[in-house]
Amino acid sequence: MKVKELMVREVKACFPYDTLNAAAKSMWDYDCGCVPVVDEQSRVVGMITDRDISMAAYIQGTSLTGSQVASAMAEQVFSCHPEDDVNTAENIMREHKVRRLPVVDADGHLVGLISLNDIVREAARERALKGPRQVSDMEIAQTLAAVCAPRPAGAFARAA
Repeated sequence: MKVKELMVREVKACFPYDTLNAAAKSMWDYDCGCVPVVDEQSRVVGMITDRDISMAAYIQGTSLTGSQVASAMAEQVFSCHPEDDVNTAENIMREHKVRRLPVVDADGHLVGLISLNDIVREAARERALKGPRQVSDMEIAQTLAAVCAPRPAGAFARAA
């Protein structure tokens, strides 16, 4: 199964110069826990999560309207491509302990987002159909276990 079959195509993104308040509002309005950060050409340059926003507000001691997304976003972005197998996306999630991946084209332009939730819902759909399965429960369990594993003390890294 390919990433393009499961990814969300209409993804709300923000810019590095947007306020944290604007990013938080998008997450609230669109019921999502992260927003890809893009440049003027829609190339992914970062990711920001609801946790990034709340921790930045606490650590920086500023209001959400007084800080830009760039001050809290993860600049190291792990992504996949629409033609990648879902297993490839899961491997990236496991390796980098992230629940969501922006899906980008060959030039790095945002074309979608795939999350562990999308993969789990597909596994449940396949299980209900009682036919051949392309997403295994074992792979999902391994991915979830890797993503949820505690990071070593002092290994703070903002990742989506």
